[in-house]
Amino acid sequence: MSVTEASAAYEGLADRLHAVQDGIADACRAAGRDVSETTLIVVTKFHPASLVEALAELGVRDVGENRHQEAREKSAQLAGLDLNWHYIGQLQTKKARQAAQYAAAIHSIDRAQLVDALASVDRALDVFLQINLTDDPGRGGAAPSEIEPLTEQILGTESLVLRGVMAVAPLEEPAAQAFERLAGYSDRVRTLAPAATAISAGMTHDYAEAIAAGATHLRIGSAITGNRPDAR
Repeated sequence: MSVTEASAAYEGLADRLHAVQDGIADACRAAGRDVSETTLIVVTKFHPASLVEALAELGVRDVGENRHQEAREKSAQLAGLDLNWHYIGQLQTKKARQAAQYAAAIHSIDRAQLVDALASVDRALDVFLQINLTDDPGRGGAAPSEIEPLTEQILGTESLVLRGVMAVAPLEEPAAQAFERLAGYSDRVRTLAPAATAISAGMTHDYAEAIAAGATHLRIGSAITGNRPDAR
């Protein structure tokens, strides 16, 4: 599919992508940061593989998925493309090794059992420690009290490369406040793992606040892809 065909098949896709890229650049300038410090991950859940193919034709290389079955199918279908697949959803322990077969990075490491499940992966796998920014234990992510033990466990697991931290800002508080807290958690991780400098944070509605707080990996979906089709 050529760029022209991509634009025809998905009207407005290129314009939306460029608008978000411009928005990221503006947010970086406002924060006194270089845009090269950020990685845009386009979240394509519920969208067909053809949309991902169109994004690739427009220069996108980092794609995010949060459902294992869907991610596995798309990555297999598009195996010939130069794409980095980021798994960003909650991951069942029993599916962990399967996800590691296609994922360049897993952003949702939040418990010891998941680290154990990935210990026997036969290649280096980038991972992010997901932290729960709320007091609700039902939300995804490790509690702040678990940061140091999980960091040490990941560092002791030969197959895993700890890139940094990940979180989703809760809707019930200002995003800037939540991301400031995440930056503090990142500092705690880097005390044990100085190379784990990445922060995976920021979505369509709050990526500017995430950039201001130091986010390096931005997970943006509908602002680029448009409204999602109904879940299958």
